[in-house]
Amino acid sequence: MSWEPEVEELRRRAALAEQMGGPEKVARQHGRGKLDARARIAGLVDAGSFREIGKIAGKGAYGSDGELLDLAPSNLIFGRANIEGRPVVASADDFTVRGGAADAAIARKFIQCEQMAHTLKIPLIRMIDGTGGGGSVRTLEDIGATYVPATPGWGHVVKNLDSVPVVALSLGPTAGLGAARVVASHYSIMVKGLSQLFAAGPAVVSAIGEDRSKEELGGSAIHTRNGVVDEEVASEAEAFARARRFLSYLPSNAGVPAPRLASNDPVERRADFLIDLVPREAKQVYSMRRLLDAVVDKGSLFEMGRLWGRAVITAFARLDGWPIAVLASDPSYLGGSWDARSSEKAERFIKLADQFRLPVVHLVDNPGFMIGHTAESTGTIRYGVQAMNAIYKATVPLCSVIVRRAYGIAGSAMSNAESFQYRFAWPSGDWGSLPIEGGIEVAYKSEIEAAEDPAAHLESIRDRLNRVRSPFRTAERFGVEDIIDPRDTRPLLCEFADLAWRTLP
Repeated sequence: MSWEPEVEELRRRAALAEQMGGPEKVARQHGRGKLDARARIAGLVDAGSFREIGKIAGKGAYGSDGELLDLAPSNLIFGRANIEGRPVVASADDFTVRGGAADAAIARKFIQCEQMAHTLKIPLIRMIDGTGGGGSVRTLEDIGATYVPATPGWGHVVKNLDSVPVVALSLGPTAGLGAARVVASHYSIMVKGLSQLFAAGPAVVSAIGEDRSKEELGGSAIHTRNGVVDEEVASEAEAFARARRFLSYLPSNAGVPAPRLASNDPVERRADFLIDLVPREAKQVYSMRRLLDAVVDKGSLFEMGRLWGRAVITAFARLDGWPIAVLASDPSYLGGSWDARSSEKAERFIKLADQFRLPVVHLVDNPGFMIGHTAESTGTIRYGVQAMNAIYKATVPLCSVIVRRAYGIAGSAMSNAESFQYRFAWPSGDWGSLPIEGGIEVAYKSEIEAAEDPAAHLESIRDRLNRVRSPFRTAERFGVEDIIDPRDTRPLLCEFADLAWRTLP
């Protein structure tokens, strides 16, 4: 009365599922320079840690005697795995089965995958390689009717965004629902030349008279520069490595602390070059990334979204092993002025840090919101105010360091001025309602025009104002809390990180 025959049947079905779409289609996938779904999961997670769920789900073909002849597996593979020893839900679309289309999947499997993450409070990784959501128009003939569109299980996608870290890797042409699943994440990646993303692909777009290749319509060069996707990488292996590293800074869910790692980098380390990093000439630039590398734990800086919203640098890092979120100006792009995209990027990042309870370090060199016709036509002030609102609404501790400029509303968005200001300024600090260089002619217009020598009078006004713009004058009035030696920045930020983490539950 042994059940060995049924166990043997289970093994047979599992073996059929492992063939995915069959040798020919798997070879075609590899011929496109792409890994198959099972190889992707193996490349992403800790070796030997993946336990698949619903492996034998699919569509069976049976003979007249009821014997299984073949099994076409579902094209969503998912299960429980580990990344750096921590549990995750790992999933991958199988493009070898109906091009990854959702109508070849089993809806409940997709739903269970999403439910598993927020129910068990563990991160979710989606590896997306599919043609869309509802299949082709041929489906209508099969059904015999049309239908009002709906996306079963999308509510669980929304729950995951509110509760656990979600990473999406676009690893092929992803349209419709596939594209939506990429965007509905906290961190998204495309592989250059391999990944494309669009609401509708080239064949559909051609119907409106626009002929574009996949790359022209939705390649990584487009979407990593418009803010739709965070990262562009050169290979699938690099995508896996970046996904793993992103998760290393975050907690498993929004209700627990992120892990602290042991650090061999001395808290008291001082970088001597910081004393002359910022030029005295206001129009000269310097490397904010070099500054960041010097003050955080060595090798810990992990930047995201480098190719879009470029006036703002957003990154994770560690200070004495503590994970933190870093927001910094980039004076090499637009002088550090926040345009619409940079403001949107800052808002999204602050919300991410607050959701997952990471203290924020903000390195400030912001001459204000971008001005001019382009800035007005792109709605810079609206996006800028939304970024400021996110900073004011954040409940995690924030430390700001004024490296150089802080002007106007954008400058005041460095931190919440109505709470305790954990703030330092370098001697290079320069601040006000607007830069002196651009405001003298307006404020003293009539006086300058009435002068016997307008140019000389303008210069004398500039000299008078420069005498009172010293940061030490501000510090006398306690308008700024502390002016520090730039070389002391790392020790002070490590102190902040330690104090900040003591306040977090």
